[in-house]
Amino acid sequence: KLAAQYKVPVIPFGVGSSLEGHLLAVQGGISLDVSRMNQVLSVNAEDLTVTVQPGVTRKQLNDTVKSTGLFFPIDPGADATLGGMSATRASGTNAVRYGTMRENVLALQVVTAQGEVIRTGTRAKKSSAGYDLTRLMVGSEGTLGVITEVTVKLYPLPEAVMAATCSFDSLADAVNTTIQIIQMGVPIARCELLDANTIRMVNKHSHLSLTEGAMLLMEFHGSPAGVKEQVETVQAIATEFGGQTFEWAHTPEERTRLWTARHNAYFAGIQSRPGCKAITTDTCVPISHLADALLDSVTEAQNSGLSYFLVGHVGDGNFHMGYLIDPDKPEERETAEQLNTQLVRRALRLGGTCTGEHGVGLHKMDFLISEAGSGAIAMMRAIKQALDPDNIMNPGKIFALALA
Repeated sequence: KLAAQYKVPVIPFGVGSSLEGHLLAVQGGISLDVSRMNQVLSVNAEDLTVTVQPGVTRKQLNDTVKSTGLFFPIDPGADATLGGMSATRASGTNAVRYGTMRENVLALQVVTAQGEVIRTGTRAKKSSAGYDLTRLMVGSEGTLGVITEVTVKLYPLPEAVMAATCSFDSLADAVNTTIQIIQMGVPIARCELLDANTIRMVNKHSHLSLTEGAMLLMEFHGSPAGVKEQVETVQAIATEFGGQTFEWAHTPEERTRLWTARHNAYFAGIQSRPGCKAITTDTCVPISHLADALLDSVTEAQNSGLSYFLVGHVGDGNFHMGYLIDPDKPEERETAEQLNTQLVRRALRLGGTCTGEHGVGLHKMDFLISEAGSGAIAMMRAIKQALDPDNIMNPGKIFALALA
């Protein structure tokens, strides 16, 4: 209410793991750190729901609920807060099976730009009552209010879990294997892609000896019989596309080591070129166009002469590129931004989006205009102006408020 009275910008802050400039106070103001609002308020195991404050992190939540036999599956890699994950509509490695925050947030408590506390949604699994304000707030990147409570879905811990890696001679074979897995309806839990260049970085950083080729890192959840059936189907598909050296991670410790190495791909990239900075980007395309989008983007990166890393949640058509630049060489920054522009424009031509899970923030504002069109942007501006007429909530993000 004080911020509204004095028209001071407010920028909600969780743990700071967002990647597109969401947290920069471009107009000054208050950085509102919610990390100590970290209480798990209620666990409703019978209903498969939990309500938390916004500073609760995903690892903290899973530690709290594991004794109930349930877990929260959304895993963006970083140990992000549930408030931040809701605000950026995060997803991650499990999204191919369990969906994103959009599908898993049931209800919110939000403080508006006027300082009013409102609630959106309920713990019921569905509703047709009024406007869907929960979905409006999920993905709003702090521009419409401050999330102060989040109710999310939980899922039973799978009876059987199996992780595997499979290497390929070419990136195209790995991508086409993924497309076939998804189009056949295999309920794979995770399907991650790393190219040979990234595998070399990960091996060095995490002291692994993964085969240095294009690699799929997969995980299967379900009953022992169901997991066995999934594995056999995927092995047959991979073999058809030249997949080699299936390696299995049977124990939780082995699986954790593999996934930790995958999540540390960013740090592996940074370590590969001392003193560098990474310009990261992501996009998402319909699964049938994944090969076109991903292979051309990798070829462009290779031809540019810049070091790069590639990781992809390819099971849902989402992939990430990180371009490693010398911060003292403006020409490298310019090259990286050109690569990002080419990657995003290609995705839009193929019916995809400028960002699958990073969000718009500052870095992708121009691309959102290209993706959504002037009519949709005008509607977004109208919502922003109606809910935050003084533009104090994380101003300067997603789109410019002034009419074009």
